[in-house]
Amino acid sequence: MKTDDRLAIKMGVGAVMLWSTVATAFSLSLKHLTPLQLVVVAAAVSWCFFALRLLSPLRRRRLLTTTAKERITGLAVGWLNPALYYLVLFAAYDQLPAQEAMAINYSWGITLALIAAPLLRQKLNITALLAVGVSYAGIVVIATRGAPHTLDLAQPVGVGLALLSTVIWSLYWVINTRLSLDPEVNLFLNFSGALPILLAFLYWSDAPLPTDWQGWVGGIYVGLFEMGIAFVLWMTAMKATTSTLRISSLIFLSPPLSLAFIWIVAGEPVQSYTLIGLALILIGLGLQRRAEA
Repeated sequence: MKTDDRLAIKMGVGAVMLWSTVATAFSLSLKHLTPLQLVVVAAAVSWCFFALRLLSPLRRRRLLTTTAKERITGLAVGWLNPALYYLVLFAAYDQLPAQEAMAINYSWGITLALIAAPLLRQKLNITALLAVGVSYAGIVVIATRGAPHTLDLAQPVGVGLALLSTVIWSLYWVINTRLSLDPEVNLFLNFSGALPILLAFLYWSDAPLPTDWQGWVGGIYVGLFEMGIAFVLWMTAMKATTSTLRISSLIFLSPPLSLAFIWIVAGEPVQSYTLIGLALILIGLGLQRRAEA
């Protein structure tokens, strides 16, 4: 294995390990913060992280060479992610057990395929349609808490929010396929556009900033690791590797690791229906990758 591939695997595993902790971090943080408070603190921390990254002459040059249209687009897309996406995602975690919200959110790859088909004029073959069916069967198992034959959703609002978050995230990625911005420059612009909106929402909602240290620690952790460092590690891995498929396959390690953290750290017993539903979602994602190959 080449040196670059070894570096790529280390960076990829590091990113996956960080992403595996965030469902637990969301759940614990939301015991001390509202979804809006958590988004504001995390987005502010992440904006500072990317602003510091842009002090690098190379990245600063990339920012300065963007066109006015690219900057406006990057700022405008910020209302979609991080603003709306994380508000909806955190609201889902506020309604659902962490294991359920995490598992449903991992179906975003299937949602992306459904949204990309009409918007990017991509066709869905039989394997892709099978992937959709298998993944959404897994979501039904989780949403009904092991009683899919009843179609009785245990927490319809939370499930709806979790599914909506996959739609928002997918739309964000579809929009980004049309942009040629450097990923870190793009995220800096996204957070720059979102932060004033989020602060305005916080002001109008009369919700104070966190008053206890647990809230601040949670928000800082989410902003620094979920929205910042993990992304940089992942992008480094994708650039260094000679096999994108090998690195992208590492993401399948994240759901079981997330369940382990939820059980051990958050103290939330993992339910059998979550394991079955998550397995179906991951099988669907595997089929989707095969359809795209």
